[in-house]
Amino acid sequence: MSREVVVNIADMKIVYKPNVLVTYALGSCVGVCLIDKIAGIGGMLHVMLPYSKDAINIENKYKFADTGINELIKFMEHRGANRTYIKAKIAGGAQMFLGNSNSSIASIGYRNVEAVKKTLLSLNIPIIAEDTGMNYGRTIRFYTETGDLIVDSINKGKKKI
Repeated sequence: MSREVVVNIADMKIVYKPNVLVTYALGSCVGVCLIDKIAGIGGMLHVMLPYSKDAINIENKYKFADTGINELIKFMEHRGANRTYIKAKIAGGAQMFLGNSNSSIASIGYRNVEAVKKTLLSLNIPIIAEDTGMNYGRTIRFYTETGDLIVDSINKGKKKI
């Protein structure tokens, strides 16, 4: 029997299959879902900001794409995952704020997605699916049994990636 495990904002969770990871109301934040199907381990990170180097308070490593993804992989490997088999799916990074798209606040969703992609690339973790950008929020559920990521958004419905 599977259970649903909630990942809060600037949080990270790791579960074994068949459990399901869920995070609610991704706006400009990015949900990073990693899975090692061989080991049956999945993890989810709810990224708020792109890089820890740009922040004053970096106490919560899960808040940032760079430090959060590294922590997620480290903890997954500690539980038995093998980096060679880890794959990623990502969702979120919407432009939720009106205004000049060049401003740091208006472009935070785009910057989050770019930071997630660069960090995963530097760690040789392939992104096999994504649903990012646009201007609407998302709730995501990551099924560790199958590796499916269900993206649910108001007015857009549900889709599997």
